Amino acid sequence: MQSGSAMNERWSSVDEVAEHLGVARDTVYRWIENRGLPAKKIGRLWKLKLSEVDQWVNAGGADEPVRRKGEGGRQR
Repeated sequence: MQSGSAMNERWSSVDEVAEHLGVARDTVYRWIENRGLPAKKIGRLWKLKLSEVDQWVNAGGADEPVRRKGEGGRQR
């Protein structure tokens, strides 16, 4: 169950999250699509709660580099 303050937290845009984390907005979109960054699509826009983003980062969600579609890893 979420606390009252978390429920009253405002939704942030992809641009705000990118600025908060110091990454490009394209990285945020890839994390949403490929890594499970917690986000909700409202109409055509993605909205995120900074507290959930911070929890995701602290849990290691952003630790691995994001691969672009069609980009394969090297075999060692």
